[in-house]
Amino acid sequence: MSAKEFTLDELKATLLEGAGTDESVDLNGDILDTSFEDLGYESLAMLETVSRIEREYGISLDEEAVGEAATPRALVRLVNDHLSALKTA
Repeated sequence: MSAKEFTLDELKATLLEGAGTDESVDLNGDILDTSFEDLGYESLAMLETVSRIEREYGISLDEEAVGEAATPRALVRLVNDHLSALKTA
């Protein structure tokens, strides 16, 4: 797939496809700065989500950087930084 911008909506879709969601969590709310843990996504769910993103976008995300991306805003930024690097390479 060609490099493009990764959006919050794409992250939400990937989270739902890979790990589902806790019934008490509303992914349609203002979640950009809510930790994945508070959204009900544990490390295994995030591993699946990141794997799906890597396959879909043809990128490889650094494990440490992914671990530090504790919120949707941080993960979207991380993915987009990698996609930007693909565009300039």
